[in-house]
Amino acid sequence: MGEAAELTVGGRTVRVTHPEKVYFPERGFTKLDVARYYAAVGEGALRALRDRPTTLERYPDGVTGESFFQKRAPKYLPEWIPTARISFPSGRHADEICPTEPAAVVWAANLGCLTFHPWPVRRGDTDHPDELRIDLDPQPGTDYEDAVRAAGELRPLLDEVGLRGWPKTSGGRGLHVFVPIVPEWPFAQVRRAAIALGRELEWRNPERITISWWKEERGPRIFVDYNQTARDRTIASAYSVRPHPRGQVSAPLRWEELDDARPEDFDLAGMPRRYAEAGDVHAEMERHVCRLDAVLELADRHERDRGAGDLPYPPDHPKVAGEPKRVQPSRARRDR
Repeated sequence: MGEAAELTVGGRTVRVTHPEKVYFPERGFTKLDVARYYAAVGEGALRALRDRPTTLERYPDGVTGESFFQKRAPKYLPEWIPTARISFPSGRHADEICPTEPAAVVWAANLGCLTFHPWPVRRGDTDHPDELRIDLDPQPGTDYEDAVRAAGELRPLLDEVGLRGWPKTSGGRGLHVFVPIVPEWPFAQVRRAAIALGRELEWRNPERITISWWKEERGPRIFVDYNQTARDRTIASAYSVRPHPRGQVSAPLRWEELDDARPEDFDLAGMPRRYAEAGDVHAEMERHVCRLDAVLELADRHERDRGAGDLPYPPDHPKVAGEPKRVQPSRARRDR
């Protein structure tokens, strides 16, 4: 392997070891290309990560090698990268990195981190999310275009309940819509808000959108993955590189771009050019903080008028009072 490279990012010098190592064989993108990418979009990437406990999805040998998620901060963490202690549903805890400057993003890239998974909280208060994250996940038989149509249904619903969403590609076939919120409600209530939005979308568009947790019930529809708002569930951050063979990235978008944009339009090569020309199109996001009162009132109406209560948590989550049984419907019928 050749000599290490050095990048100057925000006044700090970040060392990139083995810079010529190929991370994306299909495109020939190297480890240094990834580091330079994060340096180019550094302020935008930091905006999505600033002060957030962050899990690193690492590919030290590139996308064709083994990968792992690193929740706990590395022992050799530089003193200028702070951490925050977060608690898992199991009751265990971990100290995760909390980037506060662009150099931290490039430093993590040198570890082979492609995708950053920040919690929806800040290190000053790790129990109250400041983002409501809506994951529009295409199921078999659907694709990105179907997710775009679902987002088109979501936007006016958000308006109805006083929320402003900010869309981005997942880097794959799906779409994410983030809503900045006042950090006043615990995870359970933010998840309840996501369920209410998903239910309303499903009831209005039953042929195209579903909130069913069980795959056997989803069909060829867009799944609103409400459990991405459960504690210890995270979504890839804006500008994160995804482990896609072509080096696609999670791209922040304006609503008016959704119909024409495609996931493959945004990759390691093209995103720096877009960023240089348009800047961070979500830069104003944190100036439009919303409250959940209206959507939680919607959840109350769902429960009162339709008897629609809680939905199953992920299988690794402790059982919650009032949660329905975590039994696959077909299996429940067989066991009767």
